[in-house]
Amino acid sequence: MGNLTNNRINVSMTAAQVTAVKAAFTAIQTNTPFAVSLTTDERTSLPKIDVSNKAFTEDAINAAVNNAAMLPSYFNTATMQTDILLFSQLDEMLGIARQIVERLEDTLVLAGSESYVAALASYKLFIAAADAGVVGADAIVDQLKKRFLNSGENAPTNP
Repeated sequence: MGNLTNNRINVSMTAAQVTAVKAAFTAIQTNTPFAVSLTTDERTSLPKIDVSNKAFTEDAINAAVNNAAMLPSYFNTATMQTDILLFSQLDEMLGIARQIVERLEDTLVLAGSESYVAALASYKLFIAAADAGVVGADAIVDQLKKRFLNSGENAPTNP
């Protein structure tokens, strides 16, 4: 559980920052109009390229380019080259994107955790205020405990 006195993140984004990040995502979508969506079955059934079979693929492309006469005329070596080039380009971009996503997810978890820990602490303080007879505290406790009653969770008494 987080520490109320150690708030590791205490910022919010400006409207301009939110707009700029959304624009960057839009730019990515605009510049990748060829991006496809696969079905779950396709994701699991399509053969995947990895380090070892990428080298095999590159070797096969080189062999096809250098020995085109051995292949039937309907075999399109250029599409192999285009596909592996796109794979390499996207692989590099996804490495960067994964780093960004990991940092965004970690920041999301931390911000949510700190907010929730503080909310639980405030709930405990409102309970103490209600127990001490502070006017209006009972209504706040009743409102906050509904969240736990509706979710099937027990209201925490010791956040």
